[in-house]
Amino acid sequence: MAGEGTAYPATFAFTPPEKIANWRPLVNWLLAIPHVIVLYFLGLVASVVGLISWFVILFTGNLPLGLANVQMMYIRYWLRTYTFIDFLREDYPPFAFNALAADPGDDPPVRVEFEPEFENRNRLTVGFRFILVIPQAIVLGLLFVVLSVCVLIAFFAVLFTGKWPEGLRDFVVNVYRWWLRVSAYALLLVDEYPPFALG
Repeated sequence: MAGEGTAYPATFAFTPPEKIANWRPLVNWLLAIPHVIVLYFLGLVASVVGLISWFVILFTGNLPLGLANVQMMYIRYWLRTYTFIDFLREDYPPFAFNALAADPGDDPPVRVEFEPEFENRNRLTVGFRFILVIPQAIVLGLLFVVLSVCVLIAFFAVLFTGKWPEGLRDFVVNVYRWWLRVSAYALLLVDEYPPFALG
């Protein structure tokens, strides 16, 4: 199992398969289209909920459980979908919309856990969250460019050997882990600033 990384109130663990069918890189993106459509709409909902959460936290200092649940569901769904699109796994992700902090375990290769902050939120950092997240977004954007190159190299590796090169796979999983932390921060689930660290 790929470790859960640095201690942060949002964690991602991935259990890679021993081998991946050689044809997976050719079709996983196509098979994932229904999930991508669902993910698109979940992303729109998460954006609206993020804006609502911003106002609610600024005025009350608290994050309602229902709003946090939507954000956790979106983040978990994104990670399940993209580990499949990038042919890191063979199991088709479930169309599951569990809005829980603890991972329900209905998709064993992907484990996403949260420790959201509900009360006594830092209104100052919430108020400027869209500015504070900019450095993270820039670094993450650059990492996703490198991730795309890694996936392209892995495309041929899996096509011919049926295996992801371990170093490339670990890098991709660590970039996803970074994305998770930044998303949890940007979508106002936590106030702790994400570390600039892979892993």
